[in-house]
Amino acid sequence: MTAALHSQAFGPEDFLSETGVSRETLGRLQIYADLLARWNRAINLVGPATLSDLWRRHMLDSAQLIPLLPTRDLLTLADLGSGAGFPGLVLALCDVGEVHLIESDQKKTTFLREVLRETSTAATIHCERIESISDLQVDVVTARALAPLADLVAYAAPLMKPDGLCLFLKGQGIADELTRLPKALQDKCDRIPSRSDLSGCVLRLEGPLP
Repeated sequence: MTAALHSQAFGPEDFLSETGVSRETLGRLQIYADLLARWNRAINLVGPATLSDLWRRHMLDSAQLIPLLPTRDLLTLADLGSGAGFPGLVLALCDVGEVHLIESDQKKTTFLREVLRETSTAATIHCERIESISDLQVDVVTARALAPLADLVAYAAPLMKPDGLCLFLKGQGIADELTRLPKALQDKCDRIPSRSDLSGCVLRLEGPLP
């Protein structure tokens, strides 16, 4: 890991070193970063104080899911409550497969569409509540800073294939959230230490879900 990983000195070149993405991908992510900084002045997309550490706290936090994705010919992924695009839009910009961004806030979906247009990236945006979506069956469901774990599992279950996978970015309260799951589900959960946040983790849960 780079020396800057857990400092605010972490920038695009450090991200490149940590993730191994292509220069072309890094260019798309830089366009995204620039748009985010510009739009954030008018729309509350991320906490303004986090922009100085954008490449670690948001970009790397999202991209750390890439090595955890299953290897499939055409991977399908649904990102719940995409907001400013973390992690789903980052994954789309990294070309992981067919990505669906689910976000009910129209201002935020307008921003997501603008990033996709400016970067010539393909992804499907669903401007509706998660509960109203009934026509998706995906391989992977992701989410960050959206809801307690039990709620995330309930949201994911109708959208995920029986052999699918949940990857949820979680903070230091995950131990308490896990106790609110049925024991059978608790036993299926893996906590993978976060590469971007010393107190966080990636919660990995394989299907089928109840």
